[in-house]
Amino acid sequence: MSSTAKAKPHTLVEEVSGKLLSFVQKSQLEDQKRLPSERSLAEQFGVARGVVREAIKRLEFQGLLEVRQGSGVSAIHRLHLPLNTSLGFLLPNLHERLRQMTEARIAIEPAIAEAAAHIADRQQVAELWEIQDELLGAETLKQAGLVDLSFHRALAEIAGNEVFKLILESMVDLYRESNKRTIETAGKTVAVEHHRKIIEAIEAGNAPSAGAAMREHLTAAASDLELAKKK
Repeated sequence: MSSTAKAKPHTLVEEVSGKLLSFVQKSQLEDQKRLPSERSLAEQFGVARGVVREAIKRLEFQGLLEVRQGSGVSAIHRLHLPLNTSLGFLLPNLHERLRQMTEARIAIEPAIAEAAAHIADRQQVAELWEIQDELLGAETLKQAGLVDLSFHRALAEIAGNEVFKLILESMVDLYRESNKRTIETAGKTVAVEHHRKIIEAIEAGNAPSAGAAMREHLTAAASDLELAKKK
């Protein structure tokens, strides 16, 4: 192909998708992030309603819009949905999805803990200790699982890496199922102890120790997951 060849022009659907994305990002929305009707958007963008409909479908698949019968189209922030869908297709066996998800977490989350240890301030460390107190006070395994998820999300937030955060969010549904199985197998005591080690390392600014403590935590979770499978 000649270097002077023109780039392929964007289709109308691509153009409208970009306009809708900009529309959402600029928060030009009313009624709790609900978009105007297809007819209104078509008039605003000067295109047919079918083009708007296809653009909406594209952003819905990407986890940016949600279409509900009778409620219209709303802006959402679920960018992890495409990956979740792909995982369900590639790994139809749930246990295998959980096993590979935990394997991926072992590769990723120690780096998150290390990053958090480098940059966490006093307030952020205090928030981690508050989550630890919630875990200690959890009266049911379901509550303990929800608090455990909050802990890992808080670390990703502290680390401040949007890629890390998106990857973790893509695992949330699987994480909940894995957490249910592992906590039912091992209880919350082990998680409490592991979290304590992670927080202490972060509070001390000791990145290698924070990473090692997280790796220990997730390796134990992988073992508990296999034990749960045998029950």
